Amino acid sequence: MVEITYRYEAQEMPAKPRPLNSDAALARLNDGNRAFAGLLDGLKGENSQARLVVEIDPGDLGLTRGEAKAPKQRPFAAVLGCSDARVPVELVFSEGPNDLFVVRVAGNGLGMEVLGSLKYAVEHLGGSLKLIVVLGHSGCGALTAAVDVFLNPSDYLPLAAKHSLRDVLDRLLVVVNASERKLRRQFGSDVALRPGYRQALIEASIITNAALAAYSIQQEIATSHPTELRVVYGIYLIESREVWAPCLDKTKGVKLAAPPCDPQGFDELAKAIVQSDRIGSLVGAKPPSQRTEC
Repeated sequence: MVEITYRYEAQEMPAKPRPLNSDAALARLNDGNRAFAGLLDGLKGENSQARLVVEIDPGDLGLTRGEAKAPKQRPFAAVLGCSDARVPVELVFSEGPNDLFVVRVAGNGLGMEVLGSLKYAVEHLGGSLKLIVVLGHSGCGALTAAVDVFLNPSDYLPLAAKHSLRDVLDRLLVVVNASERKLRRQFGSDVALRPGYRQALIEASIITNAALAAYSIQQEIATSHPTELRVVYGIYLIESREVWAPCLDKTKGVKLAAPPCDPQGFDELAKAIVQSDRIGSLVGAKPPSQRTEC
């Protein structure tokens, strides 16, 4: 049996503390995901039990003494995620109501509405907001569609009159093209003939897309809203429930990561992506000892 419980204490208890800075916010999200991802690890046999308790503030549900009133919005992190129903953002990070300001759109792309929503959070929720997260996920349908169109351009023709879908795909095709070039440089021009190539291209594009979105948000905030807010990104692996990012250093483990800050950084990230066990295993790459993983 698996039980996930949202629990609050007596109303006299003080409000649930928010992280005081971006480091504390990042650590809280990483710890929350580790707790969620590890929930099923200890289950053995039919009678095994696992329980995760998420403490919430009753005030965040409007449960206060006296006259009922709407709680003040006070998220400590904003999350740009995908619309995929398999990625419940609050649950992924073991958070409750009023903890996260969540924007979800197919392919976690940066359209004007998305940027406007994030700017609103920065401008109006700055008292509590410490972190912005771009959360991609494995097997993303939007990136899968973009990869399939890239590999078979004739698939684009049925979308000619579907302007809203084309708008999503057109932005993603740039990322797919860059990921394809890096896979060819790493594994050779015959990589496209390998059985796992399509899936490797999808997963590499998913990572690159999330990192690029995080970089773009960071630049937007730094230009128009100078602040101490940090922007990070990660990929939610649906199969393991872990949030992952390829290593740019020797640290390992489940975690969110900072995006590159310049072209050289993106080149290093691209190398880390194609040298990771996750991508290498799909194309039958070099032994793990010769690859970078986290």
